[in-house]
Amino acid sequence: MDRKALVRRHNVHQQELDSRSPVSVGNGEFAFTMDLTGFQTLPGSYPVAPRDDLPAGTLLGTQSQWGWHTIPSTEPYDLDGSTVIYDSPRGPVPYVDMVGDIVNDRETSTSAAEDWLRANSHRLDLGRISLRWLHNGVERGIRPGELTRTAQTLDLWTGVVTSRFFLAGHPVKITTACHPDRDELGFRVESTALGAGLVVGVAFPYGSGAWHDAADWSNPGAHRTTLAEATPSEEHTGCTVWTADRELDDSRYQVLIAGRNLTVEQPEEHRLRVRPGSPAHPGSNGVLDFSISFLSSGDGDCLPRHNHSSSDHTPDPGRTAHASTGVVLSPGSSVAAASSAHWPEFWSTGGAVELHVTEDPRAEELERRVVLSQYLTAINCSGSLPPQETGLVCNSWRGRFHLEMHWWHAAHFAHWNRVELLLPSLRWYATILDVARQTATAQGFDGVRWPKQVGPDGRESPSPIGTFLIWQQPHPIYLAELVYRANPGPEVLEEFAGIVFETAAFMASFAHQTSRGFELGPPLIPAQESYGAIRASVTNPTFELAYWQWGLETAAAWRERLGLEAVEEWSVVAKAMVAPKVRDGVYAAIDVAPFTIRTDHPSMLCALGVLPQTDVIDPDIMRATLKDVLADWDWDSTWGWDYPVMAMTAARLGDPEAAVDALLLDAGKNTVLPNGHNRQTDSLPLYLPGNGGLLAAVALMAAGWDNGPERHAPGFPEDWTVAWEGLVQSP
Repeated sequence: MDRKALVRRHNVHQQELDSRSPVSVGNGEFAFTMDLTGFQTLPGSYPVAPRDDLPAGTLLGTQSQWGWHTIPSTEPYDLDGSTVIYDSPRGPVPYVDMVGDIVNDRETSTSAAEDWLRANSHRLDLGRISLRWLHNGVERGIRPGELTRTAQTLDLWTGVVTSRFFLAGHPVKITTACHPDRDELGFRVESTALGAGLVVGVAFPYGSGAWHDAADWSNPGAHRTTLAEATPSEEHTGCTVWTADRELDDSRYQVLIAGRNLTVEQPEEHRLRVRPGSPAHPGSNGVLDFSISFLSSGDGDCLPRHNHSSSDHTPDPGRTAHASTGVVLSPGSSVAAASSAHWPEFWSTGGAVELHVTEDPRAEELERRVVLSQYLTAINCSGSLPPQETGLVCNSWRGRFHLEMHWWHAAHFAHWNRVELLLPSLRWYATILDVARQTATAQGFDGVRWPKQVGPDGRESPSPIGTFLIWQQPHPIYLAELVYRANPGPEVLEEFAGIVFETAAFMASFAHQTSRGFELGPPLIPAQESYGAIRASVTNPTFELAYWQWGLETAAAWRERLGLEAVEEWSVVAKAMVAPKVRDGVYAAIDVAPFTIRTDHPSMLCALGVLPQTDVIDPDIMRATLKDVLADWDWDSTWGWDYPVMAMTAARLGDPEAAVDALLLDAGKNTVLPNGHNRQTDSLPLYLPGNGGLLAAVALMAAGWDNGPERHAPGFPEDWTVAWEGLVQSP
């Protein structure tokens, strides 16, 4: 397979500004989203809300896994004020609830305490880097109409973005890249405009607890930006480093700007200016080559930076030499060289799927989505924390992440034989074991109960939905099992046994025994969140019943692999889970009225799609259920991962035509933009669970699943030409 050709035929080429579809560079721990200039020059062209001249766009963010901030509260807030006692089969149980309602897919509260608890801590926008004009000492921004003949290419094979345009009659070429192991951006500006007043501005906002926009530009007095004196590089003559210290309450980080023949100054309180020329080399030679690095303080709200590799994170400007010439590169070009070395290695290893020679015209589009989804999940979802649904681009749910979405963000890494990209976020669960154990204990359960909507500390957010969900509980077992399948060995078992066993202990104690068998709830809300209003009475959702059985059986297998004594309770509960409710020959979502509401996720399909065959699921009934969903569901209310769910279910049921139809269903929430992002709504302009779900489904359809058909690519129609390599078979 010619992987370079496969990847590069899906490079992102844009010639006009599309507010919905900016491109990003990143490394999983850090990402930078840019406009057509290769910088963040035109933020007004990417509005949060639609305007007469522009649709709602994707904000141009600079975000990291370590960059978090808390707005000081006017009084101490905790979850006690949101705790409500609910009746359950085991007696009264406390749940963190919320005063408010669900409006336009957002939970709204009338409590200042709950608003603060849901918004803090939040992810930071670390800075805006933009082109600007400087004339006669006056600096201003650049307007969209000043740019002509724009063209931009994201070269997926190298991770380098090249932007070309004309500005005031000057041709401009800009290359933008992100270092694969450091939170460092490299820029190279080539233009005669540098001699006519073109400069680069770096502006810093305060943290924001708002939805979507992580930057608050209205509160300059609440934070500090201090530029220190420049220092020469000790190793590289002519390379100078400027350091700006950032302080936002308990959040602290540094910004390092490095280059040759440039000057950095601070014309405003929270703005730096990077311009060509230095006392030793006045003027401009038409090139401005520099890097900008972001360094966490590692204390307070800013977390220690997790390294993907063993390399030192501290930038060493100018150190990188071009491999073929040995010439020491300028800082910006050195970052591009590091990116150009990293991404071919990424694409040349792990799994690959090629579909473009298939006669079905949809094959090329599916291949495009697959390639772009690999890039987008690598830069947004492979970090040391479970990602937020909008990754490192902009803030959804204030930058806090959802653990029920972790499977959709990251499970595919194991299927595509890139398990090293899953491991950092899976290891995060060990850091919140005590918090999760306290929740389980307070509710009278064993083991650990994983939260839903959280920041790095694992503290739950008040919610009338999130705290009642249970389908995130087995996720760590599933993810750990995928890691083991990709790399079976005692090291994996020993590292994740604690997480697996503590999770299973909760699951076994959460199920309660009746004359019918072991049941789930009330209270609870299934993965299909349409039942929030009746959460106090919901029982036995179809998907969760199957997930409980599979998760407990898998945890028991882990004990056997480690040579440990079996936990009898796990097997007893797993074997005696009640069967899901069947009405009119199809699986209901829950087993109490209204049984199935035909909105939101058709999550009952996950029970034989995401999951393999279990004893509680009848394939014939699931086949009828899939047909029923496809015939009459409210597609406008669905979400991006619902289409991969239907594809996986159809594939496991032996209907590959329906699997492909589902992946490419013409529906609003199944939209994939030119940049590869799965757009949902104005408030969710990208949705990485849709990208990750697509990759999980395609891996299953190509490589097959345990006890599945033995033919090549069993989840694809037989008349499709599917080439694949390096994938790991699904359970």
